[in-house]
Amino acid sequence: MGVTSPLKGQSYSHSLPRKFLPYVLYAILPIALFRLYFHPLPLPQISTTDQLSPNNRIVLTVSSSSSFSSPPVTSSLSKEEEIAGEKTPCDYTNGSWVHDKMGPLYNGTTCGTIKDGQNCISHGRPDFGYLYWRWQPSQCKLPRFDPNTFLNLLRNKHLAFVGDSMARNQLESLLCMLATASLPKLVYTNGEDNKFRRWHFASHNTTISVYWSPFLVRGVEKSNTGPDHNELFVDNVDERWGGDLDHIDTIVLSIGHWFLHPAVFYEGGSVLGCHYCVGLNHTEIGFYDVMRKAVKTALKTITERKGGSDNGIDVFLTSFSPSHFEGEWDKAGACPKTKPYKEGEKKLEGMDAEMRAVEVEEMEAGKMNAKQFGKMRLELLDVTKLSLMRPDGHPGPYMYPNPFANGVQERVQNDCVHWCLPGPIDTWNQIFLDVIRRWSIKSR
Repeated sequence: MGVTSPLKGQSYSHSLPRKFLPYVLYAILPIALFRLYFHPLPLPQISTTDQLSPNNRIVLTVSSSSSFSSPPVTSSLSKEEEIAGEKTPCDYTNGSWVHDKMGPLYNGTTCGTIKDGQNCISHGRPDFGYLYWRWQPSQCKLPRFDPNTFLNLLRNKHLAFVGDSMARNQLESLLCMLATASLPKLVYTNGEDNKFRRWHFASHNTTISVYWSPFLVRGVEKSNTGPDHNELFVDNVDERWGGDLDHIDTIVLSIGHWFLHPAVFYEGGSVLGCHYCVGLNHTEIGFYDVMRKAVKTALKTITERKGGSDNGIDVFLTSFSPSHFEGEWDKAGACPKTKPYKEGEKKLEGMDAEMRAVEVEEMEAGKMNAKQFGKMRLELLDVTKLSLMRPDGHPGPYMYPNPFANGVQERVQNDCVHWCLPGPIDTWNQIFLDVIRRWSIKSR
């Protein structure tokens, strides 16, 4: 019994399709898989016309890409599998640095917000291999940073970076990546070395600020005219940022290195002790417990002031970032490595591990305290280990322009603490974005 064309109004025989149906499916399935492998479906992009829903959550919709947008993230998973995976928490701590031929989103010679000392490219650093690595977590995929996605998630919001120079380093990394999609306008600057600044992205009504507060709590920094030590009051936050909490929607805290300096600590109006206070009649108590008190006071204050508010707040704490000095700080090869450490090659131990442990424990305690408030979310940006594995990412002698223009000097100052821009610190903001993106997906 033959089969005539349905174009002529004839119907198929019922027996033949059932007979050949399995063979048809076996033929189509490999073709479909082949198509998806080489041409995976793109993830939904965030529309620049998205609006806030009544409960103040971002609503994601599909939109056409901007001419400034970075390449879309693609996946071979189905949409349902992808959403289910992104609702599962990701451990960004464990993983490895893998070579990435795509390189950074921005060029250090053209980004106008980089602090001079971290602009390694313009200062003549001759090697560029440090730019071509990406962090690959062991248990999940970390998408490439998409500036449009970030700006849409922070639409109509105020993001504040609060802390020491590492907070500023992370802020400038973020601004450089966002500037590839939308140019920010500097709307406020104050303080020595522009320690208090604010930018506005008119395209999304997004405001990003930086507050210099190296202890998070109230402190008096040592100076040439005053005592040769810092003074910290561990039971009160620094009101230079605390006083603005009513106008902040997302806050990123970052401290650590300043606690290594000589200091006298106060609590409850009396001296608690000191660190490296030679010649002073105070008890030496180190700095770990004091740093713990500072983080605890900051999180407690944020929770008390913002927990009951209508819009709440998202709170991040960037964990301690290790330095990589090898030998003396003023030798040409103070941080000479040009490649990342491999997994297992460098252990997280000593002070680096202790500083991180304090922050992990206090953030967990902060989460418990904030559970009574439905509009507070807290998360640790745990970057200590992945940063420890990047000894190649610091300015080193290139904190100054062309340090070897006249030959190798016997003494040359090195920066093995801060990070070149672009550089490994861009990954911190990559994780930052992935956390808030997952929050948005989960809230839907």
